[in-house]
Amino acid sequence: DALPIWLTVQMKNIFLPDIMFSGIYDIDADFLKSRGIDTVILDIDNTLVTYGDPEPTEPVCRWIEGLRSAGLNIAVASNNKKERVELFCRKIDTFFTYDSGKPSGKCVRLCCEKFGTVPERCAVIGDQIFTDVLCARRAGAYAVLVTPLKYKENLFFKFKRLMEKPFIQAYKRKEKRAKRRRDRGK
Repeated sequence: DALPIWLTVQMKNIFLPDIMFSGIYDIDADFLKSRGIDTVILDIDNTLVTYGDPEPTEPVCRWIEGLRSAGLNIAVASNNKKERVELFCRKIDTFFTYDSGKPSGKCVRLCCEKFGTVPERCAVIGDQIFTDVLCARRAGAYAVLVTPLKYKENLFFKFKRLMEKPFIQAYKRKEKRAKRRRDRGK
């Protein structure tokens, strides 16, 4: 039997981000606040730094501090082990979850509890559809996908990136249609 149409649409959309950016530096506090966001939940590897970099770079620290000084709550949610995440977050002095279980939305709920907010006011920013975007969707948060930072990926990640391509293309088609509708309305 075929799936009901509402379930098919829901399953397709759960893998689409709300928005895509080339990288974190294209995202600013005004943009996030204009969407009602008060809490930003960040992935580490290939979002903030290349895979395995032990600490945030100075530009990453400045970017995070810019968001924080604009009044946004900042958290890190990583599937990495405690030692890795704790070391990384020490320099940016922020709340974090480790072994987060993404794509589970548990880390979003923990961040909401910490900051006294709700998932609808949180943005999850990451580089992977099947962990970060899906986590945001499952929790009811705003899903922001960034292009992964360049590094030598192993076979597993190459396969995941290949599997993500149809969803990225679907997002781009959706955005193109929305732009055409906006242009017609002018």
